[in-house]
Amino acid sequence: MHKYFPKSFAIIDSYDKNLFKYNTSNFGIIYRNYKSTNACSELSKIALNCRKKRIPFFISNNIKQVIKYKATGIYLPAFNKSGIQNLLSAKKNILVLGSAHNRREIKEKINQGCDAVFVSPVFQTKNYKKILGILKFNLLTRNAKIKFYALGGINHKNLKKIKILNAVGFSGIDFYKKKPAQINGPVS
Repeated sequence: MHKYFPKSFAIIDSYDKNLFKYNTSNFGIIYRNYKSTNACSELSKIALNCRKKRIPFFISNNIKQVIKYKATGIYLPAFNKSGIQNLLSAKKNILVLGSAHNRREIKEKINQGCDAVFVSPVFQTKNYKKILGILKFNLLTRNAKIKFYALGGINHKNLKKIKILNAVGFSGIDFYKKKPAQINGPVS
């Protein structure tokens, strides 16, 4: 199977119809909500809209939901230390994304079979005051035979800096809530 990775991802914790109103080429969605009691209803809406618009769709940490909602793949957050290798043997066409904050976690995600890794936080966020920055991001991601995405603190002011990172694209949590019309971004 050809592994298609979009240039940008929106990380969402609830259904947002505005994400589907704009040009969504080269864009993916990661559903990451660990608190929702209404996840099934939201996942149904997101999965349906992603199929209609041909948007790659990933679900965090739940292989059963990935299969049930026919998602493109699974997203393994940095706190997932066990991986999902044994569950993937039945479904070989599921892409695996992971996130990491340091070299040890990057190695861990590669060992878990991730096809791409989100490295964060590149820029300052409200949750993380200690950032990687451009230089440390590039040092962490060099010499690895895997695709990397920038995550953390990305906004419309620092978006151009993504071009100098050793990254195939970026992902944002708040980025798409503020200006969803600029989904494609300048990353090329």
